Amino acid sequence: MSGHSKWATTKYRKGAQDAARSKRFIKHIRSLEVAAREGGGDVNNNAALRTAFERARADSMPMKTIESAIKRGTGDLDGARYEAVAYEGYAPGGVAVLVETLTDNRNRTAAELRNLFNRNGGSLAEPGAVSWQFERKGVVELDRALDEDTLTEAALEAGAEDVVDAGERWQVVSAAQDLAAVRAGLEAAGVELMSAELTMVPTTIVEVSDPQEAQRVLRLIDAIDDHDDVQNVHANYDIPETVMAGYAG
Repeated sequence: MSGHSKWATTKYRKGAQDAARSKRFIKHIRSLEVAAREGGGDVNNNAALRTAFERARADSMPMKTIESAIKRGTGDLDGARYEAVAYEGYAPGGVAVLVETLTDNRNRTAAELRNLFNRNGGSLAEPGAVSWQFERKGVVELDRALDEDTLTEAALEAGAEDVVDAGERWQVVSAAQDLAAVRAGLEAAGVELMSAELTMVPTTIVEVSDPQEAQRVLRLIDAIDDHDDVQNVHANYDIPETVMAGYAG
């Protein structure tokens, strides 16, 4: 059931120290607005909104800002209309990159992302070029201090597919449609969750062991993730932890 899996960390996440608060808040606001527009403004009855809400609160976003974003999404306040658009491309070494955005101008976003890919040794591809190498899964992150056997039993009873050792944390993986049930089951078992979300998991992996090429891949992912319209960046690289640590340093 369990085992170390490096794909668990291939969704590139930047810590709070890596991005200005204003940029992070812009991403949260757009996510809240779109979730509220598509599923309503009730956090308890809208799973996507609940996830966006919890991310924003974890990032210390003021409740007033969150409430305003939700009201813009439901139409109670005026605001720009964002749509979810995915872009696909390749990083150096043939690494597949799937970029999820929320944008009010898809042509502008496409042009800016194409420029970022080109400037960093990658290339923007046509729709469908790499998306087949990913599948949407529910992923719940938990404290690494939790007992593996106890967690595995609770996860299985809740309907999870796997429990993954992701190094600093456990990740409980489920089918996308089972995320809410798995989350509820773990909470009912008294397990404290760090996060719970739908994400794209690669089905194929590209090994990148050369430090210089790995740095080029990470620089591209970093540049894309820093774009205001980008919500998530998924890539199918497998980079050794020592190389990752060297890049972070």
